[in-house]
Amino acid sequence: MTRWTTAALLAALALTGLTACSDDDSPSSVASKVASAASRAGDAVASATAEAGRRFDDIKNGVDAQDDVRLGTPATASDGRTTVAVTAANSADSAKAFAVQVDFTNGSGKLLDAVVVTVRDVPAGGSGKGTARSTHALSGDVRAKVSRAVRY
Repeated sequence: MTRWTTAALLAALALTGLTACSDDDSPSSVASKVASAASRAGDAVASATAEAGRRFDDIKNGVDAQDDVRLGTPATASDGRTTVAVTAANSADSAKAFAVQVDFTNGSGKLLDAVVVTVRDVPAGGSGKGTARSTHALSGDVRAKVSRAVRY
């Protein structure tokens, strides 16, 4: 098993509250519980991605602004969730808002979570800041990238 697979299985176990095996748990029963937990973790990522898509679908007359957004270095908060600073630079001639989808991935690029951050009231020629926060605790080598960004 790779280090990432082991970490993912341990995270899936932690998410479902499985902490140990009793004498009554057969290897196939434990494997089934782990597979179920992994499936729920995959469902959570799919749900977060779908919600991000809905948020962008609601924006009318937006302009691609992916090149105007920068992310800081991801950090783990005390609750295990990953946070990252988001900075949006407004090159328009009036105040604008930005919707930014931040994807949290592992070192191999596998999607762990996706969130949308809105940075409001960014002045013309100025910049605004926000914080992206994962929807659940993430572990391991977590990275963040701007998947898409719209200025509106």
